Amino acid sequence: MPELPEVETVRRGLTNLVAGRTVESTEVRWEKIVGGLTAEEFDQALRNQTILKIDRRGKYLLFRFTGDITMVSHLRMEGSYYTVPAGTEPGKHDLVTFHLDHGVDLFYRDTRKFGRMNIVPNDQVMTVAGLATIGPEPTESDLTIDYMISEFGKSKMHVKPFLLNQNHIAGLGNIYVDETLWQSKIHPLTSANQLTVEELTILRKNIIAELARATEHHGTTVHSFTNVFGNAGEFQNELEVYGRVGEPCLRCGTPLIKTKVAQRGTTYCPVCQVERTK
Repeated sequence: MPELPEVETVRRGLTNLVAGRTVESTEVRWEKIVGGLTAEEFDQALRNQTILKIDRRGKYLLFRFTGDITMVSHLRMEGSYYTVPAGTEPGKHDLVTFHLDHGVDLFYRDTRKFGRMNIVPNDQVMTVAGLATIGPEPTESDLTIDYMISEFGKSKMHVKPFLLNQNHIAGLGNIYVDETLWQSKIHPLTSANQLTVEELTILRKNIIAELARATEHHGTTVHSFTNVFGNAGEFQNELEVYGRVGEPCLRCGTPLIKTKVAQRGTTYCPVCQVERTK
């Protein structure tokens, strides 16, 4: 699933390609994608509306249109956008076409069909499922140490699933949770409320820095992620633990091991990330 750096990379590309363009019409080939609307209702909502800008909140893209409406797009596992010349025949997995002015079509492709689009009035964006309870952005200004101390202190949940829960911090997924826990020398099975203020301070710093660095490298391509120009990310070349099971820890040389935590594959160093007793 694209995490914050990948979604931000998509947002930046879409801004360059389609911001300021007007939707002349749409075609929907899989109605479950479009949030309970029929293909005709979806088309009526967006027809002749102009894309003013594209924002992001966590892993959600927010297409801001004229008419005081926003299309909330969640890519889920495999969703992606790309532009083609008008009249290009859509492929098997191109589920939505936005026919834009000036001879451009925007395709939404989703091999797994898990993505979703919801059109809502601007003042109702934060009522969309997922956004209504989303945690702060992992930035210096939004993710404060006071928030970390308060939020982590309330939970006995293991820190890995705690971080994966978007209600606590927005945008983190399996890759960057493994990376930042290793950087912070925290075992993934540590209870959130066991972390000290010092550990939370280090973890906060690493989360903010890692996601910013991954964004600068245009995200991570492990399986299929590409940006709107069809290019893979670059951050997979910078990963320190994810995907390196059996290889030496870059800090101590111990072979990295992999286990399941909350049903998610988890790579860590058994020496640097010591499991603490209850």
